Amino acid sequence: CDRVPMSLTATTSSDEEDDSDSSTKPIRSEKKKNPASLFQTGGDPPKEKKSKKKVPPKGAESEEETPETVQKNSNKKGKAKKSKKKEERPPSPVIEVENLEEFVLQPAPQGVTVKCRVTRDKKGMDRGLYPTYYLHLDNDKKVFLLAGRKRKKSKTSNYLISIDPTDLSRGGENFIGKLRSNLMGTRFTVFDNGANPDRANADWSNVRQELSAVVYETNVLGFKGPRKMTVIIPGMNADCERVPIRPRNDNDGLLMRWQNRNMDNVIELHNKAPVWNDETQSYVLNFHGRVTHASVKNFQIVHSSDPDYIVMQFGRVADDAFTMDYNYPLCAVQAFAIALSSFDGKLACE
Repeated sequence: CDRVPMSLTATTSSDEEDDSDSSTKPIRSEKKKNPASLFQTGGDPPKEKKSKKKVPPKGAESEEETPETVQKNSNKKGKAKKSKKKEERPPSPVIEVENLEEFVLQPAPQGVTVKCRVTRDKKGMDRGLYPTYYLHLDNDKKVFLLAGRKRKKSKTSNYLISIDPTDLSRGGENFIGKLRSNLMGTRFTVFDNGANPDRANADWSNVRQELSAVVYETNVLGFKGPRKMTVIIPGMNADCERVPIRPRNDNDGLLMRWQNRNMDNVIELHNKAPVWNDETQSYVLNFHGRVTHASVKNFQIVHSSDPDYIVMQFGRVADDAFTMDYNYPLCAVQAFAIALSSFDGKLACE
């Protein structure tokens, strides 16, 4: 259960699509905690668990892999070229994906940061409205993991997530999960591919699980300030496996449990608050070279008890490319769906 700290670059929240360079501020973490204990909601302490066979333990990234550079935020004045001296993003550890469906629903192995890349494809008739998003491992092989796209005939934002980049149909066998928002577009729920509660079998085992929920709040600075996110996920049991949350109705889901402070087997996470930097006149977070463009969409998700352990981070590296890195206890479907929710920004949370 060794912790591998994640790298953190900068977010500027003054403008949704501000692509100026981002300042970087090195952060050093001295603490060596066992992160598994932050997410455990069952009785016993986590057992010694051998890491999942699919990921060689050698895969963990080392802390000194990225030279720490300090970049000035050029605030759109054309110094952008400077950082284009190809600051190499540290790649993902070697990860073998034998069974894709199993892999994308499994929590990341403890001690390994799974580094991914999200690309947004706006080609086609519906261009801006219904782009397709693709998730690959961010390494030489660029292994495909997931694809997602917003459904067209839905009253609320509804994204289908598939393990086949060419099949984004709800009825197909490649459907692996979905992200659904409320009418305001400020609250999202992530489901796996189980059945609707109306079609439950006798022991309820086929019913869909809720994998996470995301709540966006406006902040005191209104549209100009950084977003505030709360992420709610199921807790982990003593064997470091996700506790199944299978709501029988809308009042039993993650969002309602969180709202009613019924936090049994539920974990609450938040995005790390960026810090205002007078020199660059922007809000700054440190991503250690994994993010190179300022954007209101850049974020890091942490547990309040250990803000140095980055559960997930997401940020822009090009107009339609983003890095998405996640750690235990998240799985790829959870992290990808949380990232998709950030693309769906309604005015209420811009």
